[in-house]
Amino acid sequence: MGAVTPLPVLTRAEASRIRGLLRDKKTRVSEGAFVVEGVKPCLDLISRYPQSILSLIVTPRYLSVETEAGQRARAGLSARQFVSTDVGFERLTDVEMPQGVLAVVRQPQWDEAQVFGRANVLGLYGDRLQDPANVGAIIRTAAALNLSGVWLSADSADHFNPKVVRATAGTILSVPVFQVRDYRIFSSYGCDIYSAVLESADRVTIRSIRTIPSRLMIAVGNEGAGVASDIVQASRVKYSIPLAEGVESLNVAATAAISAFYFGGLRRW
Repeated sequence: MGAVTPLPVLTRAEASRIRGLLRDKKTRVSEGAFVVEGVKPCLDLISRYPQSILSLIVTPRYLSVETEAGQRARAGLSARQFVSTDVGFERLTDVEMPQGVLAVVRQPQWDEAQVFGRANVLGLYGDRLQDPANVGAIIRTAAALNLSGVWLSADSADHFNPKVVRATAGTILSVPVFQVRDYRIFSSYGCDIYSAVLESADRVTIRSIRTIPSRLMIAVGNEGAGVASDIVQASRVKYSIPLAEGVESLNVAATAAISAFYFGGLRRW
């Protein structure tokens, strides 16, 4: 490759902005942006969603080991690029062993009415989910199984939190994700709710369900308390996943994955 034009040095103002995006939801909301860190996630972004990248920050250490493929990818990127000192980058990053590259990314603007306007809807609803790893894993599941989207209660972990973004394994831009203040929005769009529960007088096992409605929201709940009682009461079906003796419950992300996979394979009515 030919001579490489030196990158401008990351300014203090831009560094402060990135720290805010990593640490503060209000900043992410006001800026309409979030941060992706790591070599593979950033290269995937450049390959699949280059128009969503607002800026790319790299370190001398990263540049010294950058592959030719990485250089070509960056060369074709229209977004602003900056170089940060290795020490300065460590003050920016949210990870223990930074790889020396991160991207500031524009938050996607999904059209919720358009998603609900489809003839068939199969989505996941997370009620009061607090663990970023669970939220990220659920988003990854929804993308992998080609679900209509993920809906999160307003008091769930922010889906652009850096820990959530890492747990999505690069799928954060692949599937619509919405935050909702009232679960009754689902019935207003003609969606039934099936709630995953541990205990309910009228619950059924998931294996006994042979068909599903064409418009369905699968509700999974808070890591400790489960799905809120008012949502359970509003659910058309309360179901449980049979477990081996001595196992009390599943991780909420595992429950979401099993449920989405099972229901996605059923005939609709």
